[in-house]
This record gives sequence, structure tokens and C-alpha cells, in this order.
Amino acid sequence: MSSPQNPASEAAEEAGPRPARLTAAAALTALEGLALVVGGAWVAVLGLTGHPDDRQQAVTGGVTLIVLALLPLLAARGLLGRRSWSRGPALITQIIALPVAYNLLQADSMAIPAGIALAVVAVAALVLLVNAETTRALGIRGPGNAQDQK
Repeated sequence: MSSPQNPASEAAEEAGPRPARLTAAAALTALEGLALVVGGAWVAVLGLTGHPDDRQQAVTGGVTLIVLALLPLLAARGLLGRRSWSRGPALITQIIALPVAYNLLQADSMAIPAGIALAVVAVAALVLLVNAETTRALGIRGPGNAQDQK
């Protein structure tokens, strides 16, 4: 006897395999989320063990980065599950990453390579997220196509 399946997983199975572009967009978005977690933990630990000007501000900054990591991590999980809602948070993450990358590129330090890497990841993820194949796989229809169910 077979067990009842989740209707969302059945719909994903009927739609065929997940497109590589969608998987790549999810991976890049998850990578950004993981980078935020690592950066937040690093800032928080340095705030607790180092000699910051303001220990409370350093720890708060680290915790804030970890909480902000939830957006891209949840979006990446949604993209892997072909949830149409996940594209919005993933796009927002990339759009926010671009000015951060620009600011890193303006620094005269080791932040410049990080800025280059962040800019490349954000632009690549944006291209993957707006790709027609990704949009179809997520079941997103454009304006005027709301009545075109199949």
C-alpha cells in the first residue's frame, strides 16, 4: 500500500526534473546565506573575545547578520522545492548584495576580492532567477498570462 504524498511534491514530479539553472540559482543563494552566517558568527565571536570599541554593538552586528541569513537560506530551500514565492526573496537578496559588493570594491584592503566575488555571484544569480526556464519551473506566469493555466 502506498503512502499519501504531498500534493506539492506530486506537482513537482509531474513537471519533470528540476532545471539546472534553478538548482544553480538555489546554490548561489544558499552560498550567500551561508556566507552571512559565517560572517555573523565571526563578528560575534570577535566581539566577545576581542577588544572592540563597543562589545554590545559588535555582538549585535554579528547576530543581525545571522538573522539576515535566514532570507537567502529560506529562499534557496524554496527554489529547490520549486516554490514560486521563493523567487522574490532570492531576487531581493541579489539586489541588496550589489551595493554591498560596490562598497567592498571601494575599500583599500582585502575586501576588494570579496567585493568582486559577491558581485559575480549576485549578477549570476540574478541572470539565473529571471531566466525563462527558471520562471516556468517555478510556475510563474507573466502579466496577462494569468488565464493560461496549461
